[in-house]
Amino acid sequence: MSHTSLPRRAVLAGLGLGGLAAAAPAWAAGTVRLPLPGGPGLRAITTDFPGKGPMILQRTRPPLLETPFAVFDAGVFTPNDRFYVRWHWAEIPTSVDAEAFRLTVRGHVETALSLSLDALARMPRFEIAAVNQCSGNSRGLFVPRVPGAQWAHGAMGNALWAGVRLKDVLDRAGVRAGAVQVRFAGLDEPVVSGAPHFRKSLALDHARDGEVMIAYAMNGAQLPLLNGFPLRLIVPGRYSTYWVKMLSDIEVLDTPDDQYWIKTAYRIPDVPGADVRPGQTGYGTVPIDRMVPRAFVTNLQDGGRVAAGAPLAVRGIAFGGDCGVRTVDVSGDGGASWIPARLGADAGAYSFRRFAVTLPASAAGTRAITIRCTNTNGLAQPLDPIWNGAGFMKNGVETVTVQVA
Repeated sequence: MSHTSLPRRAVLAGLGLGGLAAAAPAWAAGTVRLPLPGGPGLRAITTDFPGKGPMILQRTRPPLLETPFAVFDAGVFTPNDRFYVRWHWAEIPTSVDAEAFRLTVRGHVETALSLSLDALARMPRFEIAAVNQCSGNSRGLFVPRVPGAQWAHGAMGNALWAGVRLKDVLDRAGVRAGAVQVRFAGLDEPVVSGAPHFRKSLALDHARDGEVMIAYAMNGAQLPLLNGFPLRLIVPGRYSTYWVKMLSDIEVLDTPDDQYWIKTAYRIPDVPGADVRPGQTGYGTVPIDRMVPRAFVTNLQDGGRVAAGAPLAVRGIAFGGDCGVRTVDVSGDGGASWIPARLGADAGAYSFRRFAVTLPASAAGTRAITIRCTNTNGLAQPLDPIWNGAGFMKNGVETVTVQVA
């Protein structure tokens, strides 16, 4: 891990980011078909958002842009211009004056801080590879259908994040005895009066664990505006609801946080795997927290054709959720038997990891290829799909069906 200061020009460069697309984009890049059981079958591909290449358009205001799944076959790190975008409120700054910007640290601390980007750049640098995944990634595949953004599998991405440890910033402020949580807010604002500002909290021990960080760079470049420029909170192993974008305010609390985005929103059934039956009642809820393991085939498309009588190469990506990948097992017969895959280079416990396997040749017909990740804590993907009313935490094993001919 590097501890050199970020050059000033790397923090302050590239401010001409343009405005966000407030009106409907031209969608000149065409459409893509997504395998969503409840539709829509076709989504627009847009190139009209600043700093972004072709993306699947979920919504224009606030921007919800999904990464085309083919991007994940290129490597473990998701390019910045193809990294998915998800905002809660539509009032997002279309530019940020980096010279004037300040990060506030306040609350139950010895000394309140107002930190410039230059001041943060002079602090010890920290880097970590980590997957950022929307809580509702793959929500569009839930059956029966649930409300919310109907994502396929592209509401996730992996990056090498660079910045400073949150612990170092909190230590500079001096956390006072009796502190219990740390709350974070960004520059986005509600569109109507009285709506709750987006704020998220972490337990103090978690905030100070040395992995939670404040990022100013992503994959060796400045954070894109739509992914949180100039600063973003990085919470490795947790769903992206905690990864506050355009981070501007850090508040140390001496009482538990009970505002809307903790008390009411982003809660899951308090049962194993957040898995309940449609219509089931009588269970408690807890805030969504740790990610769970997932694996995806990236070189084959569902319904695609492969050659009969020839070995079948299968490759993909996996991640362990809140820890590393222990194994990925692949079945070429729909789960009747399993073959261990070869794992690629390990970029860190919270990163995507490549896997590959060659399956024996098969005769003509339909072939179901199923993959299952087990993480280093021993948690494996469930063989059956989960369900909950919010469409959160989907992680059942994925099956790709191909036609052998």
